[in-house]
Amino acid sequence: MDVHTHFMPQRVLAKVWAYFDAAGPLVGRPWPITYRWEERRRVELLRGFGVRAFTSMLYPHKAGMARWLNDWAADFAARTPDCLHTATFFAEPGALADVRRALAQGTRVFKCHVQVGGFDPNDPDLEPVWRLLAEEGVPVVTHCGSGPVPGAHTGPAPIAALLARHPALRLVVAHLGMPEYEDFLGLAERHPGVMLDTTMAFTPFAEADAPFPRAALPRLAALQDKVLLGTDFPNIPHPYAAGLEALRTADLGTDWLRAVCHDNAARLFSL
Repeated sequence: MDVHTHFMPQRVLAKVWAYFDAAGPLVGRPWPITYRWEERRRVELLRGFGVRAFTSMLYPHKAGMARWLNDWAADFAARTPDCLHTATFFAEPGALADVRRALAQGTRVFKCHVQVGGFDPNDPDLEPVWRLLAEEGVPVVTHCGSGPVPGAHTGPAPIAALLARHPALRLVVAHLGMPEYEDFLGLAERHPGVMLDTTMAFTPFAEADAPFPRAALPRLAALQDKVLLGTDFPNIPHPYAAGLEALRTADLGTDWLRAVCHDNAARLFSL
């Protein structure tokens, strides 16, 4: 069960791919898209890989986008039963209304991209959103670490401040919080609702610039029940299986892998 996969309107995805095509100047090396194929084939590929449930992580880069992205995602989930109905939001005055509408449509997980959105998760427009999501217990996959390129509001401090006000939030920190791994491990250790996803962790591509500190492996092992499989499919610079193999080579054991790759998401989403 993969909680970090991307499906979005084709014209939006094309712009995302263009961003990755130009990532060289940002990250200092090319970022090839391995699965640059049409939507139906990408869905069939995931199923062929043995993925039983996945998400349609999508995100706005400016105000006024979230609602129509969510409407697209609602339609995608309706025609793709193994997709966990996903929605998003932006720091804008209508954020609460957008989130309420998405929940009424059946959203089961949200994506919050602090880096791409360029907003502070503590923006006053989001305060009622976080309060509602904490009350509803709906998970939010949050790209809040500073990889691959730091943003104005990335890093552990803004999320720590958010959790201080809303300790019941179910936040899933994407990419294990790369590259501030240990800080985000600490948030997961201290907050019952904070989890981590493994997107691109331990892959040669990620290890080249943001290696996971080997001294922190016992802490990651101890968080066995709070780590979820994520991959970033299709926007990955390597085959899907390479991401799974990278997790295996972390040598955290079969029970850890089973929990991360299946059991934790099954429990979180009652699958």
